[in-house]
Amino acid sequence: MLGRSIARRSWWVVIAGILVAVVAGLAGAGTLGALSLNRFEAPGSESMRARDALARDHGTGSPNVALLVTARHGTVDGPEAAAAGRALTRELAARPGIGDAWSYWTQGTRTLRSEDGRQALVLAWAPGDADRVRRELLPRLAPDFDRRSADVTVQVGGGDEVFRQVMEHSRRDFLRAEAIILPVVFVLLWLVYRRVAAALVTLGTGLFAVLGSLALLRAALAVTEISTFASNVVLVMGIGLGVDYGLFVVFRFREELRAGAEVPEAVARTVRGAGRTVVFSGVTVAASLSVLLVFPFPFLNSFAYAGVAVVAAAVLGATVLLPAALRLLGHRVERRSVPSGEGFWHRFPALVMRRPLLFGGTALGLLLVLGSPVLDVRFGVPDDRVLPQSAPARQMYDRIRDGFAQEEADAVHIVARSADPAEIGPYAARLSRLDGVVRVDSSAGSYSGGRSAAAPDGARLTAGSGSRLVLVATSDRQQNDTLGLVRDVRAVHAPFGVLVGGAPAEMADYRDGVTSRLPLVAGLIVAVTLAVLFLMTGSVIAPLKASVLNLLSLSVMFGALVFVFQEGHLSGVLGFTPTGSIEPSIPILMFCIAYGLSMDYEVFLLARIKEEYDRTGDALASVPAGIARSAPLVTAAALTLAVSFAAYATGQVVFLKELGIGMALAVAVDATLIRAVLVPALMRLAGPFNWWAPGPLRRLHRRFGVSEAPAPSEPATVAVADPVP
Repeated sequence: MLGRSIARRSWWVVIAGILVAVVAGLAGAGTLGALSLNRFEAPGSESMRARDALARDHGTGSPNVALLVTARHGTVDGPEAAAAGRALTRELAARPGIGDAWSYWTQGTRTLRSEDGRQALVLAWAPGDADRVRRELLPRLAPDFDRRSADVTVQVGGGDEVFRQVMEHSRRDFLRAEAIILPVVFVLLWLVYRRVAAALVTLGTGLFAVLGSLALLRAALAVTEISTFASNVVLVMGIGLGVDYGLFVVFRFREELRAGAEVPEAVARTVRGAGRTVVFSGVTVAASLSVLLVFPFPFLNSFAYAGVAVVAAAVLGATVLLPAALRLLGHRVERRSVPSGEGFWHRFPALVMRRPLLFGGTALGLLLVLGSPVLDVRFGVPDDRVLPQSAPARQMYDRIRDGFAQEEADAVHIVARSADPAEIGPYAARLSRLDGVVRVDSSAGSYSGGRSAAAPDGARLTAGSGSRLVLVATSDRQQNDTLGLVRDVRAVHAPFGVLVGGAPAEMADYRDGVTSRLPLVAGLIVAVTLAVLFLMTGSVIAPLKASVLNLLSLSVMFGALVFVFQEGHLSGVLGFTPTGSIEPSIPILMFCIAYGLSMDYEVFLLARIKEEYDRTGDALASVPAGIARSAPLVTAAALTLAVSFAAYATGQVVFLKELGIGMALAVAVDATLIRAVLVPALMRLAGPFNWWAPGPLRRLHRRFGVSEAPAPSEPATVAVADPVP
């Protein structure tokens, strides 16, 4: 048995674990620099085919670099400002890594000039993936062009610059949050344990999970691309899961010592019982995150790799290294007195079970009210407003929103398989009549409101037998209905083949690709966790109940996201700008993490209730007894995890605020209303049916199921030889 082996060789296990952690730290040190940057794009989509066609046939693309030029005296049409603008355009076009550049001064397009005439734009297309543009080009280009002369001031922006700054802010926010989390978690663990040694080894399990998972990601990088945001998932989940599992193991070890077991025997029983539950919990969390692999997006796939790596490292630390450390510490991790709160955790569930409809109905009503805003969820696309107002790119786009009536930099680019003016002209005219469209440039001329507004520019917009069109929309349409704009453009009939691309179309295709697979992801998560819980409990009712309760707690999390981040309530207090929609990737990640963690607590709770039921055969008395043995653990773990997540709400990037507030709320609701009220209420109503399963499934569970209860044939003692090197 693993437990007995650990008890015999605990010194060697601890030394080996320290060496593994050191090696993992060295191996993982290079992980952060090797991770990839990703854009919000859907491989194989129409917008990606349009991007490829623009680059291949026209030598251009949707602008991802922008310079906002402000005249210090007069307007941008003044001779000094105009000369400076033309010089900037030439300088940017000649810069290595820039494929195409144009500006108000080279095209004379009015939409590239602000309404008051004091500002104008220089736009450029930098070919290449996000790594090349954001890591190699922009870090050198941005400082060079962010300048102030006697005639103009220049600010650097563009989509890639925005998300380069998002990446930098996120990295700083995560490091600051981790600096907050570690001491806070240590203090919380000390308050739970009242033993410094127990707090240190539990926190050490979390640190081991972080180091181990970074090393595993480093190995995975040899065969696949992983996003930089995966490292953030490692930091968020590593400490949380490691501490969660560590708490469970230490609580069980203390319980065995209180029952009279000698230290080596307590270690063996802890690994045999709690270790199995930790493994099952880890499988549940890993399965919840691994379903992200169904998305064809490297950005979301990276979360799956990170989640599985974290779980593997946390389970190893909690089931092997931590028990070895507990064997060495022995009674030094025991609490001097058993806290009286365990009596409360028996009395309160018993009270709930005496009035299950009253308590359960009240809790259910409260959850439904808190989750009701989710009915108004609106998924959209992110922009510079995910950054704080102090970020340079955000300040630049705030000025563009204030001064420009249209979004030239985020134009829709259409690749047409025709250059015939007789076909192109009418198509461009129909596009220009769409709501919110300012102008459509084509090889047959520029159109506005269905009428020709400028002479043809065939040399710039034609390539071989094909051509391209550039559709410019108002700022209001771009900001409030980007997805609707793309749908309307694609709905306009063209007498020839077209590909609709540009930044708005790329964002729309990404969002549609994500949201279209949401039912599949939710179904897979539920199916996998149902199977895991059945193997643990032997019941089909308990897993179904657990899934429903988890979805209830998650509805509260999503309700909070809509209420706060979509609708903007508390935006002043939290320091962000609401946009009226939510980018879908982060909520999907939160769904997978929160569902896995909810099942994490459900596994801990059901394991103890099922153990009591197997021991006594009493379907009702086993519920408060099992809750009394697991609720202090779940409460301590939830408090630690909620505080850990809440630290990320101090970040400056909206994505991190969403992650911090949403996850902290989900964990808190799950550990209180769900586990303390609805679980005992529903188990009282179900009675013996909690553990029901049809005959074939009962036989399957007897063969393959896992219980935390001790195996009857297990020896009662453990022989120990513990040499000190």
